[in-house]
Amino acid sequence: MTGAGNGLGRAYALELARRGARVVVNDLGGSASGSGASATAAKLVVQEIRAAGGEAVANTDSVATRAGGAAIVQTALDTWGQIDILISNAGFLRNNRFEDLTDEQIDPILDVHLKAAFYVGQPAYRAMRERGYGRMLFTGSASAMFGHAWQANYAAGKGAMLGLSNVIALEGSAYGIQSNVILPTASSRLEREMTPGFMEIPEFAQSVQNADFSASEGRLVPEFNTPLALYLVSEACTATHGVYSSNSGRYARVGICAAEGWFAPAGVVPPSVEDISDHFEQIGELGACSEPITPYDEFTAVAGVARKQGVLA
Repeated sequence: MTGAGNGLGRAYALELARRGARVVVNDLGGSASGSGASATAAKLVVQEIRAAGGEAVANTDSVATRAGGAAIVQTALDTWGQIDILISNAGFLRNNRFEDLTDEQIDPILDVHLKAAFYVGQPAYRAMRERGYGRMLFTGSASAMFGHAWQANYAAGKGAMLGLSNVIALEGSAYGIQSNVILPTASSRLEREMTPGFMEIPEFAQSVQNADFSASEGRLVPEFNTPLALYLVSEACTATHGVYSSNSGRYARVGICAAEGWFAPAGVVPPSVEDISDHFEQIGELGACSEPITPYDEFTAVAGVARKQGVLA
């Protein structure tokens, strides 16, 4: 369990341990912007797990290096001899306009989200393949799937989890390994890194201001994401190759789909650009699908579902 010293990772680790899992609590102990390091966060979670009668060991290696990723997995193998579950959750934010992002704001974000998924995922996958069983869960984000202004670096790293998990799911199907992506929604310390500068974008600002949070009060806490995360890594779960949203107590699969679209006339002559233009409305039609443009539009969609199903008046 990476990034398990705070927020979502901590909530996942505590519930995994409560249900009998033996947990490697990995956390570098850095800030929400990825600065600094401390062993305190991981050790406190381990103490909490052990005080409740569970089994856990702390690890403070960096997920953003190949050596660190290998050491995290080796901690599990040295302590318990196997690894059944990997939840890749570690991460942080460094926000800025797309055109102003520097290497210091791009590279560390991609390291801790994208590269870390390889660095921890590869040795974990090898150990799982050897035993013929494994559950991998990668943390994506609505910021990637739907878009969030001033988060191009973060969205790029999180969006990559979709492609990575899909390939692992395909390759892992031969060895009893499943892989999915979760899009959690929770108030956390990362919010402090979200500067309000993104409100300079009129359409995005309108999405924020018009968002309907009426179904979300009291539900934007890590614990509302924990049930879905734990089910996806459970032995009972047979789902793989999926992306799942957890937002305010609404749990739903998020799909990347191809609609029926428009089929060019029979024959070997390609259609013209004008043909595409004439049929573009049909090409872009997704039927009854919900199509959030920003994460805040999803809140409004969640509220609509809640009303439709009688959960919200």
